[in-house]
Amino acid sequence: MTAEYHLLVADIQRIWGSKSSGQYQWWGSVCSSPGKKMAYQKVNADLRTPGHSQYLDNDDIQATALDLEWDMEKELEEPAFDQFQPDNAETQNLGQSETLNLHLDSIQPATSPKGRFQRLQEESDYVTHYTRSTPKSNHCNFCYLLKLICTATILFIFGILIGYYAHTNCPPDATPSRSIDPHLYQDILNTIKAEDIKKSFRNLVQLYKSEDDMEISKKIKTHWTALGLEDTQILNYSVLLDFPGPSPSTITVSSTGQCFYPDGQPCREEARKGHSQDLLSSYAAYSAKGTLQADVIDVSYGTTDDFKRITKLKNTTNQIALLKLGKLPLLYKLSLLEKAGFGGALLYIDPCDVPKSEDLSSETFMVTLNPGGDPSTPGYPSLEGSFRQSRPNLTSLLVQPISASFAQKLIGLRKLRMDNDACSPLELPYNEKRTVRLQVQTVTKFKTVTNVVGYLKGLTSPDRYIIVGSNHHAGYSYNGQDWASSTAIITAFIQALMLRVKKGWRPERTIVFCSWGGTTWGNIGSYEWGEDFAKILQKNTVAYVSLHSPVHGNTSLHPVASPSLQQLVLEKNKFYCSRRAQCPGANVSAVQIQGDTHYFINHLGVPTVQFAYEDLKALEGPSFLSEAIFPKHATKIEEVDPSFTLHEAITKLSGEVILQIASEPVLPFNALDIALGVQNSLKGGEPSVPYLLTMASRLRESAELFQSDEMRPANDPKERAASRVRMLNDILQDLEKNFLVEHVPPGFYRNILYHLDGKTREFSILKEAWEYSSPLLSNETLQQALSDVLNSINSAKEYFKAGLEVFESVLVEKN
Repeated sequence: MTAEYHLLVADIQRIWGSKSSGQYQWWGSVCSSPGKKMAYQKVNADLRTPGHSQYLDNDDIQATALDLEWDMEKELEEPAFDQFQPDNAETQNLGQSETLNLHLDSIQPATSPKGRFQRLQEESDYVTHYTRSTPKSNHCNFCYLLKLICTATILFIFGILIGYYAHTNCPPDATPSRSIDPHLYQDILNTIKAEDIKKSFRNLVQLYKSEDDMEISKKIKTHWTALGLEDTQILNYSVLLDFPGPSPSTITVSSTGQCFYPDGQPCREEARKGHSQDLLSSYAAYSAKGTLQADVIDVSYGTTDDFKRITKLKNTTNQIALLKLGKLPLLYKLSLLEKAGFGGALLYIDPCDVPKSEDLSSETFMVTLNPGGDPSTPGYPSLEGSFRQSRPNLTSLLVQPISASFAQKLIGLRKLRMDNDACSPLELPYNEKRTVRLQVQTVTKFKTVTNVVGYLKGLTSPDRYIIVGSNHHAGYSYNGQDWASSTAIITAFIQALMLRVKKGWRPERTIVFCSWGGTTWGNIGSYEWGEDFAKILQKNTVAYVSLHSPVHGNTSLHPVASPSLQQLVLEKNKFYCSRRAQCPGANVSAVQIQGDTHYFINHLGVPTVQFAYEDLKALEGPSFLSEAIFPKHATKIEEVDPSFTLHEAITKLSGEVILQIASEPVLPFNALDIALGVQNSLKGGEPSVPYLLTMASRLRESAELFQSDEMRPANDPKERAASRVRMLNDILQDLEKNFLVEHVPPGFYRNILYHLDGKTREFSILKEAWEYSSPLLSNETLQQALSDVLNSINSAKEYFKAGLEVFESVLVEKN
């Protein structure tokens, strides 16, 4: 460094030092070692604003300083300066034009939510204060480039490592949650084999012979857990059950003094020993206990017309009704008997109502008079500490089931009359009198009912449940064909499903597998579990798939489904029926059925599906014959379905419905079918009420708009938005809740979308109220039923309207 240069620097320092030190900003770094250089960076004099002239009023000094700046920058640059940052850098006010702006390469801008300079450039009052940047040295450029290269290399290597470990932790065969493989369902269902179901069925039948209900539940839980089902648990409830007494009930004919057991056998010790099991199982659970001697009055099927006819002709007070099962729910008919003053009832099944292939004339059976759940805790779960009501019987009537052969003896016929395939129904002649002494013995006691519940957690919507229900251990003295068949089917589906889950796939929604206990006494296990978790289930349950009594016959497939699920079931039904001759033209209907669906349909309003094979004659005959529970032998199911192909078909049909509901992004529910079903239930029936038809028409219009405007775009993957799909699914799963009514006759469904049978399409509560009160059109029962139907339709209409308004508001907010 030359001496002239040092003198020049000294002169400048002397001149600037004479100015007020507060008006200038001067930074530098001096290294004392000979090899070091000095670097300066100061305010650009030529970029000052007019407000700065009072401080920089000497043009000569400004020009000299400017020239000197460029000379020094070319010759005297210090790399260490890049690491320097003044203490007052954060105190500079960049928003005021009067402040001198520093352009230091080493000082980074302060951070902000959008980046400091990005934010400033978006402001309307932002003005650029710089026309050029301070030149950088080649050395700094090299260092900066080297830093970028190193940073990029490190990030690249780090990204590779993350990708590698993420890939190794993900199952190789995982299916994307929103990408449905069209062959996925078939791949799962193809692993279901009839031979496996048959083997499982036989194991269950053998297990029942040696184990009690609790042990069977433990075996089922162990098996499901071994298959890989998550969080499988046993839930116990202490409930009040009604069992047969120590000896069978008896019926004694007063005119002859002959005593008979319910199957028609004389009351002899040897007859009792030979049929002890079947005799004890012939009873009505929760019937009144005691003895009654009275006349027998034939009330046929116990319809309202039958009662109107009988009560006009005979005194029914404290008499015993001879009553056929079928056509109407048993609880409803018994309620009519109580209103008419009867004291007892003998129940039987007319041979003309059952298929010829089934000889049930000498068979005894059991019925339950429990509408559902533990009778001692009605409406709330049977938990420890719950208040227990004393309810040893649920009716004032003495009720006793009898065989058809004994009904024939009681009537006085020598044999059942069959003329050229024309069956003559049993009927007690009007002018003949029969007096009997009826003795009913049952015992109520608290017992533990056990449910087995296992979960397969959903991938994207684990808080939405598809419940799949079977039942185990049919009850006291019942060898259990239906329960073993039901349990074998649900286990076969779990096995097929878990094979796919182990490869990495999961459904979108949670599937809950349940094996219910206490079904025979009034669906007690499912009721108690439902009441125990009512708040959760009301919000989260999407659908219920029932596997109750899947094989009753082998001639026809009988699918039952909620209106919103009938399209889905019809599609699956046609596909499978095209391969078989056993189910031509099988219709999908919403009718009342037996089993553990009861709580979910009538208290939660959950869409429900059930497939079952029936005999065609049974379907054509009067409904509600399935209320009779027969003690079937171990070979019965294998006689009906020896190859178990029907069991395989039920498993696959139910399985595909379960998979589609659990995995499709949009629930496969049809909103318009509900509205169409409501209209069909009002057209052509009695009574004809114009304002109901008008309201139903408005409901259909709302449903059509909802289906076209909301469901169509949601089903198109190109238009699908996750938030809208979730909102849409929430609306779809709660649609049927609008049709739950409070006041229904005993034995009728609270969900008015379900009919009493497949032959009548009218709303059941309207049909019953109209027939019961037709002589008095102003009857309060009819007016109440009309009001319930009207309010349900209006509620559904407003529900659709609210759903559309929610979607419209979301679109407005996004726009």
